[in-house]
Amino acid sequence: MSEIYLDNAATTPMSPKVIDCITDEMKNDFGNASSTYEIGRHARSVINKARQQVAQAINAKDNEIIFTSGGSESNNTAIFGTAYSRKNIGKHIITTKIEHPSVLNPMKRLESEGYKVTYLDVDETGHISLSDLKKALTPDTILVSIMAVNNEVGSIMPLEEIGQIVKNSNAYFHVDAVQGIGNIDIDVKKMNIDLLSTSAHKINGPKFLGFLYENENIHIPSLILGGEQETKRRAGTENVPGIAGFGEAVSEIAAISKKDLQAKYKHFQDIILQKLDSAGIKYEINGGRGKNVSYHVLNLRLNGISTAVLQTNLDLAGYAVSAGSACTAGSLEPSHVLIACFGKDSPRINESIRISFGRYNSDEEVNSFADQLVKIAGKFQAKDK
Repeated sequence: MSEIYLDNAATTPMSPKVIDCITDEMKNDFGNASSTYEIGRHARSVINKARQQVAQAINAKDNEIIFTSGGSESNNTAIFGTAYSRKNIGKHIITTKIEHPSVLNPMKRLESEGYKVTYLDVDETGHISLSDLKKALTPDTILVSIMAVNNEVGSIMPLEEIGQIVKNSNAYFHVDAVQGIGNIDIDVKKMNIDLLSTSAHKINGPKFLGFLYENENIHIPSLILGGEQETKRRAGTENVPGIAGFGEAVSEIAAISKKDLQAKYKHFQDIILQKLDSAGIKYEINGGRGKNVSYHVLNLRLNGISTAVLQTNLDLAGYAVSAGSACTAGSLEPSHVLIACFGKDSPRINESIRISFGRYNSDEEVNSFADQLVKIAGKFQAKDK
């Protein structure tokens, strides 16, 4: 039985061109990019090319891109680096209740160290109030960290409006764009973003690679100390093949219209929802649908069916979906995102699944999944009648 993969918010299959790029580099380019002889200089040129590809995709300068091990390291570097280097200005940070654990857990540690963190509420669609943000800002606020796209309900934050608000304060604006890059257009200059984190494996690139955009007008201390790689901003011998693959992945996704991708993903959602409607299945959409939501994520509550039962039955039938963030999959705790949107007593918390699409999914796969979802939901909902 071949599995149909619909958990692209967790990770994505590598692009064939990315695999070829990485394989070619692994075979033919083993040099250390810090070495000054020809083999090392060639490795350096590979990294420089990837850095340029990445920078162009977000309208940054090459020297503003720092390669890291992934989104979590990038988030930690941005948060801890800002907090420790700017504590003489203030110790107040603003974020939201629906951030990724790699943002929320650093915030918890900073709170234990005497920093004050304001967690902005969200509405039922997973969006913050800009007036709440304005009210929360004080002269002591040194960082505002707000994600581009939520990984569980797909809400797109108004980055340009937030950037304009933060621009007129003492704070840096950090964006976790792990779910944003590849799904929406991001322009760090237009959006007044100071720091931005991404991960390669969310855009059909290799795992354990990411980058941190750091505006050239600011400087935060390194999280990892050692050698002088990445212009002394991130120690450790560079993964040249992986970085080359990352550059290829970014170039591929940058060349694809985000409007067209969103239309494709909305079409996939329509297929599923229309089949649920036709079969009389009782369901609710967690989050929303519209211009402020990325259609690559569809979070559904199937009324009366526990998440565990639904996910297990789909898995046994050969369909991969999730209960929420892959980074909390081993936890027995309910989704903090759904709790923030609907409250801890909402039945949605324990009756929801996340379906997430990628650019390699097809109509045939989504139709097959929708038929199976109707079959499973119909069976369990019929028992409750």
